[in-house]
Amino acid sequence: MTTTIGLDVGGTKIAGAVVTDGVVVGRARRETGIPSAESVASASADLVRELAQHHQVEGVGMAVAGFVDKSGAHVVYGTNLGMQDEPMKQRMESLVDLPVILDNDANAAAWGEFRYGAGKDSDDMLLVTVGTGIGGGIILDQRLLRGAYGFAAEIGHMRVVPGGPQCGCGNRGCWEMYASGSALLRAAKELVASGTPHASRLRDACGGRPKDLKGQAITELAGKGDLACIELLEDLGRWLGEGCASMTAILDPEMIVVGGGVVEAGDLLLDPARHAYARHLTARGHRPQASFVPARLGNDAGMIGAAAIAAEAFCGGGDEAGHQATDA
Repeated sequence: MTTTIGLDVGGTKIAGAVVTDGVVVGRARRETGIPSAESVASASADLVRELAQHHQVEGVGMAVAGFVDKSGAHVVYGTNLGMQDEPMKQRMESLVDLPVILDNDANAAAWGEFRYGAGKDSDDMLLVTVGTGIGGGIILDQRLLRGAYGFAAEIGHMRVVPGGPQCGCGNRGCWEMYASGSALLRAAKELVASGTPHASRLRDACGGRPKDLKGQAITELAGKGDLACIELLEDLGRWLGEGCASMTAILDPEMIVVGGGVVEAGDLLLDPARHAYARHLTARGHRPQASFVPARLGNDAGMIGAAAIAAEAFCGGGDEAGHQATDA
């Protein structure tokens, strides 16, 4: 058995876990304060030291919200972390007596789901995380697709409506402008602001103030049968399914795993997504369809995936996620 630490590094907090063969055997977290390379490294190192106190740990994997180079050494760009061309591997290894490897957070989550979650019986898997935006990870022939520079699978920025709303990436009409939790909330707020009686229960949920509406309220009301909220999730599911059909035309996965907070809506989201996927699939009726399933690991996916990447890199001579083992 191999035991490693997986860290899920976000802009305000770092969640960490000690993982043995996909099983979390210890966990802790730290706040980062104002995000910077120094604050993230300091908090991460402190977390590693705490987690390693009672376990024989072989290495550390860091799932980072940003662009990570293919070697797993540098954060090339992490806007929410205050980093640009940051040698985080080197910085961390100067603080902890363990080898460290980095990966993008969605890649790590995909690897976690593939190795130990919903995709563990597949060889070719697409992970779509539906949260504030859309993240993704791609497994082909049991390997994580990283691309020439390590930046593959930024699937939320596939353009689906040229000339559509401007995305935070600078382009217009990106997929995540239509199929993310932010898109769902934006549509719900517009419905409340319209004054339609159709949105009366949503209006009650936010006290008549659209700006106070929370995404969780949409899912909860849909689960209680509110037609407006069910329709909002159906619209989101349609965009999700259509985008996955386009991804399938390129990748041909056998499984599509949907994660992120919005997946708590279950089949209220996934059934419309499956229907739209089947309707827009290239060569529909003449090819197998990928199964459309919810993720299993929840918020632990990034930590478990990062720990697995570290285990394979440092204990297996190189990992199927695409990194090569390096000396500490």
